[in-house]
Amino acid sequence: MPTRERTISTPTWFALGLFLVATWGMPATALAYEVAPVPDAGSLTGSVRFAGTPPRPDPIPVRKNQDVCGPSVPNEALVLGPNRGVKGSVILVEGVARGKKAEGELVLDNARCLFVPHAAAVMAGAPVKAKTSDPVLHNAHGILSGKTIFNFALSVKGRVVDITSKLKQPGVVKVLCDAHTHMSAWIVVHDSPYFAVTDGEGGFRIDGIPPGKYTVTLWHEGFAPKGVDKDGRPVYEELRLHREVTIPRGGSAAVDFEIK
Repeated sequence: MPTRERTISTPTWFALGLFLVATWGMPATALAYEVAPVPDAGSLTGSVRFAGTPPRPDPIPVRKNQDVCGPSVPNEALVLGPNRGVKGSVILVEGVARGKKAEGELVLDNARCLFVPHAAAVMAGAPVKAKTSDPVLHNAHGILSGKTIFNFALSVKGRVVDITSKLKQPGVVKVLCDAHTHMSAWIVVHDSPYFAVTDGEGGFRIDGIPPGKYTVTLWHEGFAPKGVDKDGRPVYEELRLHREVTIPRGGSAAVDFEIK
């Protein structure tokens, strides 16, 4: 039997052409991070320090539940150690597609009318919970790129809410308590487990990194004032600095940042 050639009608060709035009040049879907052995893993150490004369942010007044919260709370935008190490800076190793498994769980507590920790980091999809240790009503209101991604009431002391499913997209999430306009915190969501938050002396360490060349990013909420938000909280210019680093096989590399 002779074969029959299949013809495609003009409308079908037109629709196909529109599809190709619409999809041509679209960014490729990012590959998901893959957990894999890293036999020649290296590490990254370093510090973040403040140069020059540091500003002294004023305490933030408390407008509600002063019997529990006190009349004011410290401004945590810039917290320095004794040697001007900058606490709460987030360090990210960029572009790691395969490597170690994410470990641990992030718990964002409402304690003494502050979010604890004030600055945190987590891998997208890793376990995260919000809780309250206070006997007053709080809520955890997470905002990413100007859009609310979670908003949970924490009405009873000891209440815990799982927010893991809300933090699947990398980015910087600002967390507010709408009941207490002095409260704010940050969660930096990364696409791999290769991150760290600087300690009270401004130091950090990241282990288990596959050898290679990477960009290392520092993120800090900033301390240069740029006004206030709708509830009167101070707002600062966020900082991002970048360094190139090579992680040797089975060895260690170091990178230091200076902000001012």
